[in-house]
Amino acid sequence: MSDRCGKHYRQVAMAFITSSIAAAAAVAAIAVHQDSYAAGKPAATALPLTHVADIPLPGRASRLDYESFDPDRHLLFIAHLGDSELIVFDTRTSRVVGRIGNIAAVHGVLAVPELSRVYASATGTNEVVAIDAATLTIAARMPGGVYPDGMAYAPDARKLYVSDETGGTETVIDTQANRRINTIALGGTIGNTQYDAASHHIFVNAQSKRQLVEIDPANDAIVARIDLPGAKGNHGLYIVPQRHLAFIACEDNARLLALNLLTRQIVQSFDVGDGPDVLAFDPGPGTLYVAGEAGIVSTFAVGTSSVSKTGEGSIGPNAHVVGVDPSTHRVYFPLKNVDGRPVLRVMAPR
Repeated sequence: MSDRCGKHYRQVAMAFITSSIAAAAAVAAIAVHQDSYAAGKPAATALPLTHVADIPLPGRASRLDYESFDPDRHLLFIAHLGDSELIVFDTRTSRVVGRIGNIAAVHGVLAVPELSRVYASATGTNEVVAIDAATLTIAARMPGGVYPDGMAYAPDARKLYVSDETGGTETVIDTQANRRINTIALGGTIGNTQYDAASHHIFVNAQSKRQLVEIDPANDAIVARIDLPGAKGNHGLYIVPQRHLAFIACEDNARLLALNLLTRQIVQSFDVGDGPDVLAFDPGPGTLYVAGEAGIVSTFAVGTSSVSKTGEGSIGPNAHVVGVDPSTHRVYFPLKNVDGRPVLRVMAPR
């Protein structure tokens, strides 16, 4: 064999060995990821997060829905839909400090610290339930439409806005009197609702119409219907007022849209895990979290001029809910079933 042929042979052989090792490593990585996911453990190596703890939650291994953080009391309120109760978790002591029952099929929850109140949507009885945040007792019940879900509070008007998912409306509640004062017809299936502190307006996902609806709390008038090209099932919503951006999670095509609220244009679009649902934002580092039904969580850096994806990975089964404590930057994922019981998976930035 000539020197040239021998050299060529050695190069081919080395390339084959290198590619075989890379392929084996890839298969091993997939196997580790799948084994970790099957065991209910976080496989978040592709996420800028580290696992802090799994804290047992009370009740059955049944669906957990929205959560809301009260920074004044350091309390995280978690909707345990399957048990029709709110779980109250103290982020300072890392323990459950209360359970508020008799909230049938509770979906949405929103802490309003300035009112010393928490609101919950009881889809089982089509009510909105007002809770005293100091005593953790139910203070009032109001009609919430056909299927009350997400909620937002407009502080200037002191009104609560509640998505009626299947009723095609937005329920308006006077928080001073704790009574329903208006019903705004939107049409179709309704997704989540958010308040924009920059415009002082309410925004609602009209998901079957692929629109974002803008409402003026001063008179409850619809002032705009913003078309969302590329949206399918625009359900999840979070607004970052400092950047004039609305982030819209589309559950039917696993997309995250970034909408400029000044130009009313989609400025960026990203792939995320299947069934994206709840979004949360940590304003200090500017980190956006998108949690989905498939257990995949995506992270994004929200800058002054652009948004970039910084990570994506499996957090655990049905990790579709996420909440953030901005003082500690810890991230909270309630999981309905890990080894037969519900847990609160706590993560922290690396």
